[in-house]
Amino acid sequence: LEISNLSDKDILVLRLDLTDRSSHEAATNSVLKHFGKIDVLVNNGGRSQRSLFVDTNLDVFSAIMELNYLGTISLTKHVLNHMIQRRKGKIVTVSSVMGIMGAPLASGYCASKHALQGFFNSLRTELTDYPEISIINICPGPVQSKIIQNVFTENLAKSIENSGDQSHKMPTARCVRLTLVSTANDLKEAWISDHPYLAVCYLWQYAPTWAWWLMNRMGKRRIQNFKSGV
Repeated sequence: LEISNLSDKDILVLRLDLTDRSSHEAATNSVLKHFGKIDVLVNNGGRSQRSLFVDTNLDVFSAIMELNYLGTISLTKHVLNHMIQRRKGKIVTVSSVMGIMGAPLASGYCASKHALQGFFNSLRTELTDYPEISIINICPGPVQSKIIQNVFTENLAKSIENSGDQSHKMPTARCVRLTLVSTANDLKEAWISDHPYLAVCYLWQYAPTWAWWLMNRMGKRRIQNFKSGV
């Protein structure tokens, strides 16, 4: 409001719980009642994970899928119904580079992001009669945020003790800018990351055998650091 020509009526903030799927229709209707339309939906809710599969309770995996996957497609379903009526709109989903590769200590998180990739790539093929509805998948690498402080661990009641240094990660503002550029240009998928993480994405895409070899070497060190509390 301080730096633009927007007024109070141009902004509506609604509290939303992605895991409370019964509330998503009402939230969508509240937005439509206020603005009359929804041009863009940005799915940007979720939690990551830091734990070994063998140590992790199955209810953690259930919670990850409920939040990252089912919550996202639930909200998408209600908004998409409106966009289909208008025959126009953009659905932008913040996936992850973990949606196109695998990594240790994040098996549940990777699974949820792979699920999102598969879902939205399939949904796009169902919307060929609506060329002005764009399905855009954003796959960021490591980004400076509070996602590490809020990760799932081996059980739902435990929080992570050491979130580590984030100075090497991409600044949030740059990730946001590149996401907006991708959205404005209707890119079906955008990998937003610095090297060496971006280079690893290309390895997974075009030379998976090399990628598995590299990830095995990197993964062993990552697990050792995790166990030692680094």
